Amino acid sequence: MSDIVLKEVKKTSIGGQALIEGIMMKGPSKTATAVRKPDGEIEIKESNINPIFKHKFFKLPLIRGSFVLIDALVSGVKELMYSAEFYGEDYEEDAIDKFLKKVFKDKADTAIIYTSVILALVFSVVIFILGPTFLTNLLKNLIKSSLLLNLVEGIVRVLMFVGYVYMVSKLEDIKRVFMYHGAEHKTIYCYEHGEELTVENVRKYSTLHPRCGTSFLINVLLISIIVFSFFGWPNPFLRLVIRLA
Repeated sequence: MSDIVLKEVKKTSIGGQALIEGIMMKGPSKTATAVRKPDGEIEIKESNINPIFKHKFFKLPLIRGSFVLIDALVSGVKELMYSAEFYGEDYEEDAIDKFLKKVFKDKADTAIIYTSVILALVFSVVIFILGPTFLTNLLKNLIKSSLLLNLVEGIVRVLMFVGYVYMVSKLEDIKRVFMYHGAEHKTIYCYEHGEELTVENVRKYSTLHPRCGTSFLINVLLISIIVFSFFGWPNPFLRLVIRLA
């Protein structure tokens, strides 16, 4: 990112994401991506950010978070696909990718990005919202307290999330992304301390970062146990609406 842009934004307005053999740093107006190619050379790309949801309606309180999440997912998948291009020989197209390329042709990449985001959102709702609720509901006859039901559901959700992260970390493709998670944290730390982004400067910072997205998700899951306890244990549809909200 140019020095002009960096001077106009707050240090904490820069976020990041690990990629396949690389990292991405995202500010309010630009994205910078660095990927280590198979030959060891580092490819750097800088691009402008074009939000999907530009209307003021999408920036209203209470609803803007959902649209920011979707925008971030689209941007993240796009950069992941970019980093994967350098290792095309290592990856085989699945049936969905082949189908989308056949149907959408030149616009296949865009279709793949949005399909990936939709599938990710559906998967998250089914596994981390419907799943824990369904499993806990089986104990409804044994546990009469709605407070305990919400506590059990929250514990199940946290365990499922931690288990999911552990299992996907064993996949070779995902492992190549996770390897750069700490590098992304180090880079953000270095930038926030106002130092030049060099290997020597970045190396001395911790791989742990207080604004880590994964840590944030775990905190949200823990806090949600307390919040959802105030709503009792209503019917399944209402529980789904409350948890999605």
